Amino acid sequence: MLRLLSKYWWLLVLRGALAVIFGIAAFALPGVTIAVLVLCFGAFSFVDGVFSLGGAWSARKEHADWWLPLLQGIAGIVIGVLTYLNPALTAVALLIYIVAWSFVTGVLQVAAGIALRREVKGELWIILSGVFSILFAIFIMWQPGAGALALIWAIGSWAIIWGVLLVMAGFKLRGATHGASPAPSGHLRS
Repeated sequence: MLRLLSKYWWLLVLRGALAVIFGIAAFALPGVTIAVLVLCFGAFSFVDGVFSLGGAWSARKEHADWWLPLLQGIAGIVIGVLTYLNPALTAVALLIYIVAWSFVTGVLQVAAGIALRREVKGELWIILSGVFSILFAIFIMWQPGAGALALIWAIGSWAIIWGVLLVMAGFKLRGATHGASPAPSGHLRS
């Protein structure tokens, strides 16, 4: 997995940059309607899922843990498609979609970060982005009655922080294979 992530480090950076742009848009346009927010979230989730699938597809024959980004990609695409199939979602349904995507993505990122612990220092950024995503999901479910503006600001804050953490992880993993020790013989590198 380390070779894959260091080879495609730019995908993490791109995903993070998209999240930051999405977060900034949420703050810059606080008067947007829930419908517009739904469409923006659906697009973001779908694109993020496609990038995750691309990383998984590239790793499928070489890495034992290729299924982690595969599941993350599928989750993002499914949530993105569901969002676009029903754009008249209520705020509560939007919360459920966002919470589901954030929680699943967070759990899978923590798992990927833990798998990387054997191979590279700096996996902490991936684990932190996953933990932050899980905490965001818990917070949103804990405060479902928050107003639309508070929801937009919470989503914007999460997207910016999560995006920055992904960008930091991407740059940390850039060229990480140069310092990695070889895997013990007879074992797959994950």
